[in-house]
Amino acid sequence: MNNQRLINFLNQLLSNYFVLYVKLHRYHWFVQGRQFFQLHEKFEEMYTMAAADLDEIAERILMIDGKPLATMVKYLKEATLTEANADDKEQEMIEQLTKDYKQIIEEIRNDGYALAAEYNDEPTTDLLIAIQRKLEKYVWMLHAYRAYE
Repeated sequence: MNNQRLINFLNQLLSNYFVLYVKLHRYHWFVQGRQFFQLHEKFEEMYTMAAADLDEIAERILMIDGKPLATMVKYLKEATLTEANADDKEQEMIEQLTKDYKQIIEEIRNDGYALAAEYNDEPTTDLLIAIQRKLEKYVWMLHAYRAYE
């Protein structure tokens, strides 16, 4: 079974998650403002979740006979997300994370599920569903957070 297109998708997802992981650390370290304590803690929760998902994605790639990317150069080349900006403000951080989470959700919906189905790979579908569920929850929470601006 030649499932290289699915492996490529999962490596792109892995790359996006690595960019997201670094971005969340940056936000955790540099957040300022009235909501510092709340956001500092939430960003830590988010990067901890991203780290666990990184491992799950990489292990899934190995399970389907692929090689997960494992260098910064390759992550940045394959990622569709962008790195964090140097001067992000509190609300910009929230907006960027919402955008990033929505983008990953759309990529899963538009490409990931179809590729997993094409190769009859239900475990990969399960992984993508779990990731989508987590990201949709964060999108909902970030929207709720911004409701009081």
